[in-house]
Amino acid sequence: MRIGIDARTILNPEKGDAIGAGHYAFQLIRHLLDMDKENEFVLFFDFRVREKDVKKFSRPNVKIKFYPFSDYKKYLPGAYSEILGEATLQKEKLDILHSTSPLSRIPMSYKGKCAVTFHDLSLYKIPGCFPRIRRIRDRAVYSLMARKADKIIAVSKSTKEDTRNIFKAPEDKIKVIYSGLDERFFKEPEVDSQKVLAKYGINKKYILFLGTLEPSKNITRLLEAFARFKKKCLQGKNSKKFSYQLVLAGKRGWLSQEYKQIAKDFGIAKDIVYTGYIIGDELNPLFKGAEFFVMPSLYEGFGMTVLEAFATQTPAIISNVSSLPEIAGEAAYFVNPLDVKEISEALWKFSQNEDLRNQYRQKGLEQARKFDWKKTARETLEVYKEMIRT
Repeated sequence: MRIGIDARTILNPEKGDAIGAGHYAFQLIRHLLDMDKENEFVLFFDFRVREKDVKKFSRPNVKIKFYPFSDYKKYLPGAYSEILGEATLQKEKLDILHSTSPLSRIPMSYKGKCAVTFHDLSLYKIPGCFPRIRRIRDRAVYSLMARKADKIIAVSKSTKEDTRNIFKAPEDKIKVIYSGLDERFFKEPEVDSQKVLAKYGINKKYILFLGTLEPSKNITRLLEAFARFKKKCLQGKNSKKFSYQLVLAGKRGWLSQEYKQIAKDFGIAKDIVYTGYIIGDELNPLFKGAEFFVMPSLYEGFGMTVLEAFATQTPAIISNVSSLPEIAGEAAYFVNPLDVKEISEALWKFSQNEDLRNQYRQKGLEQARKFDWKKTARETLEVYKEMIRT
């Protein structure tokens, strides 16, 4: 087979470091290339990516192709995707084209067989958490790709059901293939943990949140719950000093500028640490140093950060919605993300009970080991073969 994979979510000059779909594309491609020496692969990268950055993907059976015409996109926005993009793809005579995200749009005029991975349908499930222009633009692309794809790969059963309900896609068109987990999270940190904590001004016991700071992550309710937690801590005997920080780790998203004022209004501004985007080497020590992890998201298509917490043996409090119960199994403590009191009580319960935290540490580690990128790659390769046979 000659397999094309759209890797433009990796090293995207407009979006910065690989997160989300970019991380998925990177890990999937890396493991496919490690296991498959027979099929030919054509990897499509953004035109502006430097050649030295993609050398890591070089193999005898791999061709690196850069999407051309980027400089003309502002003059020919429609033609860029349809005419020029289609010509680039057709020239490679692919048996299969895999787009690792619906937003890496496949030209509608492209005639070859194609698969598209759907990660997250929060634009449809919690629309108020996104700017109106983005909702309109991205929904249009999602709808087009749901119709265009010969096969849709869903990263969870929850995402599969949402895809079926929203786009009326037939059952046999959608294949659930879980994402894997990077093995580095099972290992001891390679950097000095104390230096990482000092870098971000973390100098107390801390509760960790990791993700883009945006409304879909339910940050406002988390801040209110933390404020209630602080109040309860200070009501205890000899509790004149609050001994916890809430670390909000991740890049700033839509409306994130409001969170500092909200924290100030709740009287917890001095207790919040904003780290910004965390580089890979610092993730492990940040997890391991936390008392526990909290993620009260309103929706998650998969919930990779939960598995990262599990692998580092960080006990987790998470939402009981969308894919999270499916991915976490019995290894996390679940809360209703709309109930601030319930979130606050969970914070208190975990802070007071080390035995409870230890129970979830072991459960989490066992659950995390079920998610393997090698398995993801094998199952994805089987989808390609099935598409060729049909």
